[in-house]
Amino acid sequence: MKTPYDFRRLRSWELALALFAVSTPFVLPIASPPSFVRAAVAQDMQRADTSRLVSVGGAITEIVYALGEEGKLVGRDSTSVYPDAATKLPNVGYMRQLAPEGVIATNPTAIIAVEGSGPPETLNVLKEAKIPFQTISETFDRDGILAKIKIVGDVLGVPDKAAALSEKVQADLDAAVADAAKRPQSERKRVIFILSTQGGKIMASGTGTAADGIIALAGAVNATGSFPGYKPLTDEAIIEAKPDVVLMMSRSGGHAATDDELFAHPALSLTPAAKTKAVIRMDGLHLLGFGPRTAGAVRELNAAIYGKKPNASQ
Repeated sequence: MKTPYDFRRLRSWELALALFAVSTPFVLPIASPPSFVRAAVAQDMQRADTSRLVSVGGAITEIVYALGEEGKLVGRDSTSVYPDAATKLPNVGYMRQLAPEGVIATNPTAIIAVEGSGPPETLNVLKEAKIPFQTISETFDRDGILAKIKIVGDVLGVPDKAAALSEKVQADLDAAVADAAKRPQSERKRVIFILSTQGGKIMASGTGTAADGIIALAGAVNATGSFPGYKPLTDEAIIEAKPDVVLMMSRSGGHAATDDELFAHPALSLTPAAKTKAVIRMDGLHLLGFGPRTAGAVRELNAAIYGKKPNASQ
């Protein structure tokens, strides 16, 4: 089926999110399994050899590096672009369109992947190849980040390192969120996250998404939080959303819409955001990754929305 979006012009993280959004326009939030279920799954993987690891999911790869276990990595997916050293690893493809040949070519002894990776046909081939495969559930909140750190640490056999990292990440994130939460509800701005403007259609973020999660943590309101997942909006819906701020992933090259081009849209031009040309552009993985750097993303987004400089000591 053809879509109005030219995916060839998007970078890897943008492509990953865009494909997911268009192929699943009404994405319901995935419930995270109880902690004891996560632990049981991780214990099964502890028996696996993780000396040659493939990581699928940008946040998962970041965690491996944050634990100092990057020496075990032999491959990563196309959303794993931080730190820069990760981009030097063999790329096994986009997380939802993995080719078994590309994964197996790295000769992995284990695979860690964020939930939703696939397709199922590829996972079946990897299962038949007897390659241990750990799936990690994802929720776009504080607990989801800490759960990912714990499972990755358990799988790699470094629970002490994971506990130390988790403590550090939790303290930093709690401080950032607490600072953002000080703003009274009546003063919180309405933010619309726009994934794409291709073909004149505004694809925006609803509930159960990474964008919805980061907007809430940063002390703002999702202006289009009345539907689940990502969805193309009608002009009427955009006007009724009354966003004070437009949030987008930063893009490079000639296909990146300028602020003037963005607010030339008939519906966006009638929003409060258009009056002040309030547009925030942030790196996609940093903004939406929900990994070890999320506290920084919360501070950066809060500062951009409300004009407050992040606390330098943090």
